Amino acid sequence: MSGRALKTLLVANRGEAAVRVLRTARAMGLRTAVIFAGADRGAPHAEAADEAHEVPSYLDLPAILAAAKAAKADAIHPGWGFLSQNPRFPEACDAAGIAFVGPPAAAMRRMGDKHAARETAISAGVPVVPGSGLVADEAAALAAARRIGLPVMVKAAGGGGGKGLRRIAREEDLAAGIAAARREADAAFGDGRLFVEKLVAPARHVEIQVLGDAHGTVLSLGERDCTLQRRFQKIVEEAPSPAVDAGLRARMGDAAVRLARAAGYVNAGTVEFLLQPDGTFYFMEMNTRLQVEHPVTEAVLGIDLVRLQLEVARGDALALRPGPPRGHALEARIYAEDPDAGFLPMSGRVLSAAWPEGVRVEHAVRDGMVVTPDFDPMLAKIVAHGSDREEARRRLVDALRATALLGVQTNVSWLLRLLETRAFRDGDLAVGTIPEVPPEELPLAVWAAAVAPRCNASAELTRYTTLWERPGRWRIGE
Repeated sequence: MSGRALKTLLVANRGEAAVRVLRTARAMGLRTAVIFAGADRGAPHAEAADEAHEVPSYLDLPAILAAAKAAKADAIHPGWGFLSQNPRFPEACDAAGIAFVGPPAAAMRRMGDKHAARETAISAGVPVVPGSGLVADEAAALAAARRIGLPVMVKAAGGGGGKGLRRIAREEDLAAGIAAARREADAAFGDGRLFVEKLVAPARHVEIQVLGDAHGTVLSLGERDCTLQRRFQKIVEEAPSPAVDAGLRARMGDAAVRLARAAGYVNAGTVEFLLQPDGTFYFMEMNTRLQVEHPVTEAVLGIDLVRLQLEVARGDALALRPGPPRGHALEARIYAEDPDAGFLPMSGRVLSAAWPEGVRVEHAVRDGMVVTPDFDPMLAKIVAHGSDREEARRRLVDALRATALLGVQTNVSWLLRLLETRAFRDGDLAVGTIPEVPPEELPLAVWAAAVAPRCNASAELTRYTTLWERPGRWRIGE
């Protein structure tokens, strides 16, 4: 059953997110439009669509709606990031008679507020981390933390992306940590409300992909393990989780579906849990959008989540009946950053980009483009699927070895070393811990073979076994 015809889709995003959504839209026979801002004129995502409309900013909602009207768009997909979790977006789309490819504003508002989401979980019988209600000031937060017992997490009610979040393990750090969390939340969200939860450790970060339609169907599409994080940002994700068996998958999926129903949720979303070694799990938060890591779920279930989102947005009833995961999938995020300088974001011109074959690569990179500091430094993600976790790991390692981005520094070599650690091989992971990654040893012959054709590397360099032995400083592109 279909409620409306969709002919033209506007993607209100950029980079790999926009390119990913555009691919499915074209496969469905839809006309496509995108927005671009500033230096993104002529960017890969802008050239991948049938038409592109300039906006002052990816956060300028009136300009985005004007672009949608100019494109005669029937629907807008927000991608991930930017305005994708802002409830004013679906409200504005509804007012303009345009389908929003995502949840209704009420569900987004309810689940986007961490405290309201916690209360919704409690009402739905979903286990939550022991904690407090909203704390009015630092004194109340301090009292709550002492009552719950250290260590604790202080959380911003309206937060996200690690903003307004503090882990506090010592009594002497409480007052300063609470004050800092409130200041950061106020600055980032204009909302200084806080609550306190017990720190659950050791634990894994396991999320359940849910999908609901407007006819009352809500599905669990299995779990993803996102335990490997740095500063609350995910690095490597996988499906299924090495720590989840069929019974636990069913229990966690049932809890996620109950929560989504209680929130009146429609379209794709993710319910995130902390999972302890004994199988106890606690609701953490809900992301009211499609996640960056959704391809690992697609790989093990053989589905297209963007297609399903668009079908739900046009009013279709979900006919999908997901089975158990088939094989294993791993995703690695490639960032323009320097792991040896505290993962400092990097910029520069891409001299040459080479991507692996036989795996799924999501990117919006091309030779000659400039990576600027204006946006998130994630450049691409590589997804490998195998019959089991080890086969998927080996394929991802081979894929990263075949990946080359010259002209801008990335974390590719660091990812390779991470995937080869014993802790990762064994799946022995927990939130807040990253396996110790050995130092890099880059043979000069490898560097020269990759760079010399473009950078005219001097034969004099061959006197040294590795780049690290070369006197002075060097930079790819010089």
